Amino acid sequence: MGDPKGFLTIKRKVSGYRPVEERINDYSEVEVQLPDEDRRLQASRCMDCGVPFCHWACPIDNVMPEWQDRLFRGDWVGAWAVLQDTNPFPEFTGRVCPALCEASCVLGYNDEPVTIRQNELAVIEKAFSLGLIVKRPPKKRNGKKVAIVGAGPAGLSAAYFLNRAGFLVTVYEGDRKAGGYLRYGIPDFKLDKSFIDRRVRLMEEEGVVFVTGVRVGQAPFAFGTGAKDSRVMDPKKLEAENDLVLLTIGARDARDLKVSGRESLGIVQALDYLSLQNRVISKENNEGVSPITAYGKRVVVVGGGDTGSDCVGTANRQGALKVTQIEVMPKPAEHRPDSAPWPLWPTVLKTSSSHQEGGDRLWSINTKMFKAKDGRVDSMQVCRIEWIKKDGKLVMNEIPGSDFEIGADLVLLAMGFTHVVQGGAVADLGLELDERGNIKTRGTFHTSNQKVWAAGDARNGASLVVRAIAEGRAAAEAIIKAL
Repeated sequence: MGDPKGFLTIKRKVSGYRPVEERINDYSEVEVQLPDEDRRLQASRCMDCGVPFCHWACPIDNVMPEWQDRLFRGDWVGAWAVLQDTNPFPEFTGRVCPALCEASCVLGYNDEPVTIRQNELAVIEKAFSLGLIVKRPPKKRNGKKVAIVGAGPAGLSAAYFLNRAGFLVTVYEGDRKAGGYLRYGIPDFKLDKSFIDRRVRLMEEEGVVFVTGVRVGQAPFAFGTGAKDSRVMDPKKLEAENDLVLLTIGARDARDLKVSGRESLGIVQALDYLSLQNRVISKENNEGVSPITAYGKRVVVVGGGDTGSDCVGTANRQGALKVTQIEVMPKPAEHRPDSAPWPLWPTVLKTSSSHQEGGDRLWSINTKMFKAKDGRVDSMQVCRIEWIKKDGKLVMNEIPGSDFEIGADLVLLAMGFTHVVQGGAVADLGLELDERGNIKTRGTFHTSNQKVWAAGDARNGASLVVRAIAEGRAAAEAIIKAL
């Protein structure tokens, strides 16, 4: 390493955010960037630790010490060359990855890890600004045709690597634009959609064909799964015209809260809410449905994860009267618990930029029922709970006499996703599902139909963007070997 003792003299310094009073009035990205010299100093903190646990923790196998060293030396070209060797989309992971690598950084033992994610973003954006990233179509085509269904992170990743290996790749997407959850789930203040457009344009220039507004199979329309006016393509036709079909359709079946009063107006799934708002920002058609607005409303977000945080930030920008986020699990510790020793991923309290913008957060809260006025939700009856260990498992117990009400004009269900949406290509191709409701694969990525493969959340269940990208790359490598 260039400065194996840099971590002793340089303190961790994060990029930070734009002022709350400024960013709360727009949907531009909230995170700012450090000057190049500060970024170089942050890279100098990457120590000569011997065993790079950061590399071990990264789903996409980034070799952090190598490109951190080049960044420290001011070699932006070399840093980008090493980074892009494993990660096709650092501009995405540099913005929305939870940085599993930082939790496993040796310096993370004392809660002062290297700012790997922010360094990664700095490298890829510097590479774009220096003109290093230009179209590089394959020199030779192999004549093999692969159809990819789903233009989310897994599908984009598979297309990237297959195209570079010489395959003729066509990506089919049910929505009007490529990106999947990156585009229609994550708010613009975390990931500006111009960066997705920039990457898709580059892939098109390299030979990848994107066919949008096409749903493969007769899946019922639902927000988060495609555009209402999309055309329908017969999966069997797609199978016949290609050497292989790869399904990367995600796991979009959202968890629901099946309690009394759930049918009341004003209770919606988080992805529907976020998708509609993202379409408003990009001036897309909203399928004839009025955007869901939080203006002047008491908003309750059910779910304490990243999607719930995105709802908090969006509701605040829309002018919500009050925002409350509730979570059924107990409040996490502020520092790494004994149950998750380094270098394992710890469950610790996360305070996002959205949380800093206002709102209440409540933990260990269970929803018992919704109350409505004139058919529209008006409040929620909830209770406090405690978690106790029984037979080695955590069991939820209601605390007697702890019931109370939370006023609510808009309830956003952000409790995650379970499995792949049934119907469509999954049903039309007769694919088998596993016990979780996702596409069953044999060996690596084969489904019950040897010509149809599956990758990403569609076979694993909902997970991280970085894991979907890694899945797409692994599927591409398997396809290259098979064909």
